[in-house]
Amino acid sequence: MSSESLDDSLTLHENFERIAARFPESVAVTDGRTRLTYRELDARATTLAQVLRGAGVGRDQRVGLCLERGADLVVGLIGILKAGAGYVPVDPAYPAERRDFVLDSCDAPVVVASTATAPLVDGRTPVLVDALPESVADTPAGHEGANASSLAYTIFTSGSSGEPKGVLVEHRNAVRLFTATAPVFGFDETDVWSNFHSAAFDFSVWEIWGALLHGGRLVVVDNETARDPQALHGLLRRERVTVLNQTPSAFRNLMNAMAADTEPGSLSLRYVVFGGEKLDYRALTPWTDRHGLDAPVLVNMYGITETTVHVTWKRISAADLTAEPAVEGLSPIGEAIPDLRIDIRDEDGTSLPVGTEGVIHVSGAGVARGYLNHPELTAERFSERTEADGTTVRWYDSGDRGVQTAPGEFAYAGRADRQLKIRGYRIEPGEIEAVVKKHPAVRDAVVLAADFGSGEPRLVAFPVTSAAPEQLTAELKAAVATALPAYMAPSAYLPLDELPVTVNGKLDESVLRKRLELKLAEAAKGSITEDPAGKGASVEEILRGIWAEVLGTDDIADTDEFFDLGGTSFSLIHMLSVVNDRFSLSLNVGTLAEGANIGALAAAVKNQLALISQ
Repeated sequence: MSSESLDDSLTLHENFERIAARFPESVAVTDGRTRLTYRELDARATTLAQVLRGAGVGRDQRVGLCLERGADLVVGLIGILKAGAGYVPVDPAYPAERRDFVLDSCDAPVVVASTATAPLVDGRTPVLVDALPESVADTPAGHEGANASSLAYTIFTSGSSGEPKGVLVEHRNAVRLFTATAPVFGFDETDVWSNFHSAAFDFSVWEIWGALLHGGRLVVVDNETARDPQALHGLLRRERVTVLNQTPSAFRNLMNAMAADTEPGSLSLRYVVFGGEKLDYRALTPWTDRHGLDAPVLVNMYGITETTVHVTWKRISAADLTAEPAVEGLSPIGEAIPDLRIDIRDEDGTSLPVGTEGVIHVSGAGVARGYLNHPELTAERFSERTEADGTTVRWYDSGDRGVQTAPGEFAYAGRADRQLKIRGYRIEPGEIEAVVKKHPAVRDAVVLAADFGSGEPRLVAFPVTSAAPEQLTAELKAAVATALPAYMAPSAYLPLDELPVTVNGKLDESVLRKRLELKLAEAAKGSITEDPAGKGASVEEILRGIWAEVLGTDDIADTDEFFDLGGTSFSLIHMLSVVNDRFSLSLNVGTLAEGANIGALAAAVKNQLALISQ
């Protein structure tokens, strides 16, 4: 089904309904347990919409969406849109404080949930997508449906003020993403898309609607598989996925997991699309040495939530894999999507010539409505500018730094402010610092990103305090876990007597990073590297030493969960690799299904060692 049949003047769900009418018996979505055709998906979403309308939901209202990844989430998402409202994704893994803040900010008394997630939205009206009635009364009189300018979704990103901010995206912003990129990709009904990302991350918009607006099949990846690169590889082969979307960090994990795959033609991939982070092209060499650059085609896409997922695209070539950047730190991001424009400006808003670094500004049909409940910030970042021909154009100030390397070609340089990108998520250190500074014993705090040696940036908090480090760290971990999503949790807390400053009175980050290096070295001292055979040490002690190396902390209890200590999917794979090398085993992520802690891992190690000795 060509994107030519999509209509920019219609809503997302109206375009979906046209696809469902054309391919009613084709499979629309699978999640390992459920398999829905387009007819079934459309019917279930329509029933949900009728229930929502009966609850008073209507045009441009916001409805919470709190569901685990799966076919029901897709039903919920489409049903909210069919009711005329915009969906507000709330990840069930969020702490209660975060969920409540998002739903309160959106004034969303109604939340689409399931029997399992309904208790998480206590105090609001849950509509259960897994308990829909067989039939529902017609739409109440006076109900207004959505149009192309209506709200489609509100996705929250980290905020520098200490609170997340909601980005308001309209139907027309999202539909044109696919009509504008049609000449680049040519997606159709034969494509199988993996939905790897949370609905609270805007990469999911591209994945979900990329499949459903073309008559393709959407394969929802559950949380466990998303964390296990080997399991993901198996899913890609089994489901014959043709379009895979990944952050560079996640793809690096997958690339390592696939290194042992010797089966020819085991993948059906047509495209691998990168986004969410700066891409190091040279790191792709192991992949391209095996798979080349044509099957699949590799595409790097730079994007922003406020400009509807993607802004630029670049098909990766052999030259990109070996080219040294013209300026250290630059990453080529290619050319703008056809219906968008990019302008590189200085601090005064003056357009800069080719070769001069400045701030990336974006205009065009993808620019969102603005921020929810933040008119001042909306006015600051979304502005109108009169062009030379007298027309008025709306621009978005991204805060990203970039360079026009040649006419129509751009490269990404980093942030103009302190915002970080960790595994594709936008993180404002100020939001984490605000939580840390709420502790009565903390006078000030700074949060930075650092590489602990795995090649993946992780967060480090430096609280200024005179409190005992062990007790303070435990209390700060608990406070962060209560207020922030797991991806915003620091991997280490390093207390300071005061923040170091330069002679100019500015924060001296070099001193903080040196402090982190010393901490990592101290944590590694007690590791098994000093005792490779583990003589005289228990399995638990050996594992604790390995975790200290990987996580950069020596404060580890047997019941502490790996991810609660700041671990990531990448560092988990690295940790298991070290464990396997030390014990000559073949443990994988599935080994930790019962819990990623020292106790569970030690039991798995002992079990395999016992089997080997028999």
